[in-house]
Amino acid sequence: MTALLSYARRKAQLQPPRGLAKPAATGRGRVRPWVPVLLTISLVASGCAGRTQDVLRPLAVAPTDTSRVTMLVATTRKPSEDPGKLFSGDRGTAISLNSVSVSIPPDRVRKIGEVQWPSRLPQNPEKEFAVTGVSTVSSERQARDWFGKNRNSKRQVLIFVHGFNNTYADAVFRFAQIVHDSGTDAAPILFTWPSRGRVFDYLYDKESANYSRRALEDLILQAAKSPDVDDVTILAHSMGGWLAAEALRGVAMREKSIPPKVRNVILASPDIDIDVFRRQFTEMGPRRPHFAILTSTRDKALGVSGWLSGGVNRVGGTDLRPYAPLLEELGVSVIDTSGITTSDPLGHNAFADSPEIVRLLGRRLAGQSLEGAKASVADQVGTSAANLAGSAARVAVAVPVAVISPEARAVLKRELSSDDGKIIDGQISY
Repeated sequence: MTALLSYARRKAQLQPPRGLAKPAATGRGRVRPWVPVLLTISLVASGCAGRTQDVLRPLAVAPTDTSRVTMLVATTRKPSEDPGKLFSGDRGTAISLNSVSVSIPPDRVRKIGEVQWPSRLPQNPEKEFAVTGVSTVSSERQARDWFGKNRNSKRQVLIFVHGFNNTYADAVFRFAQIVHDSGTDAAPILFTWPSRGRVFDYLYDKESANYSRRALEDLILQAAKSPDVDDVTILAHSMGGWLAAEALRGVAMREKSIPPKVRNVILASPDIDIDVFRRQFTEMGPRRPHFAILTSTRDKALGVSGWLSGGVNRVGGTDLRPYAPLLEELGVSVIDTSGITTSDPLGHNAFADSPEIVRLLGRRLAGQSLEGAKASVADQVGTSAANLAGSAARVAVAVPVAVISPEARAVLKRELSSDDGKIIDGQISY
C-alpha cells in the first residue's frame, strides 16, 4: 500500500480519472485527485479481508436440493498445501487442471448476480455457495471424459478469464454464479491466472497475466482442435480481457488465423490500453471472431488504471458508441452499461452482478452471434420491453446510424487500425 501511495504522489500532476471530482481547495491545501478512489478501494479491500477463507474444502455430505455447477479449472497458479485453498496467488511452473463442483443456494433465497460467500465453516449450502467435489484431471483422456459428461447437444464450450484481484476461490465462485444465473448449458471452463487477490498488488497481477499468455493460448487451441467441441465462446473480465486478447493474438500468429470454432469473444470492462487493443485487434488477422465489448464511463477502477498508466484511456472505460457503425463492420458490438445499477462501489462488476447484463449473457453465451448492435434494447438485454421499461436500470446499446462524422471516422482509424494499415470498407489492409 505504501508503495502505491508513493507512486500515486509522483503521478499527482495527472488529470484525475473520468468521473472523479476536480481537486478542491481547502485550508490545508488541495485535495489530491487520487484520494477519493484510493479511499473507496481501501474500504472495498477492508471488506474483503474479513471474509471466511479456506472455503474450497468439499462438504462432507453433498446437498440434494441446491443447484450444481461443475467446471473444469485450468490454472497457472502454484498449488497450495491447504486443501481449503487448492491454489495460491503465486506462479506455478505448469498448467494444472481440476474438476470443481459448486453448490448454489436455491433461487428463493438469493438474487441474480450475487455470490453468497460462506460466513463460517462448514458452509450452509441452503444459504451459501459451497464446494461439493474436487478432483484432479491429469490426462487428456480424463479431460475428454469430463467434457463428455458436461457437454450440451451443440458441443459448446465457455471459457472464462477473470480479472485483477481474484483468488482461486473468488474466480471459482464468480464463474459458478455466472454460469448458473445466465442459464447457459455450455461446458464451463475457468482459466485462472496467478492473481494474489489483493487490491494493492496491481502490478504483480499485471505481470502474472503476462506470464500466463502461452498457457491460455494452449487452452484455446486445445478446445478448438478437439473433435468433441464445435463452438468456443470466451468471456473475459477486466485485466483478463487484456490476457484474452493477447492470447488470441498469439493463437493467430501461431496458426496464421484464429480457429473458426472460436466464434464469440465478450470483453467485460476490459482493462486494456486503447492503443494496445488497436494493435492486438489488427494482429489477430482478418478472420476474427465476433467481439462484444461491455463499457462504462462510470467505471472507477478503470479510471484509476488509466491514470496509473500515464493517462491513456482503457477500452472498457471509453464511450465507444459514436464509432458503433464502423466497429460493427469490423465485427465488434458495443454495449454501454454506464446506466446499470450495480452493487459494486467501483462500478466494475456489472457484467456479473447486474441481472440485466446476466440475462444478456444468458441469451448470447449459448453460441449465438453477438451482433447485437442491430437489435432492439429489449432484445439485447434479454428481457421483454415491459420488463425493461419497468427497470430502474438504463441500458444504452450502440445502434448503427446512417451517417457518421468524418471526425469520428478519423478517430476510429487512428485507434483501431495499425500504424501502417488502413481500414477500407470494413477490412484492414497493410
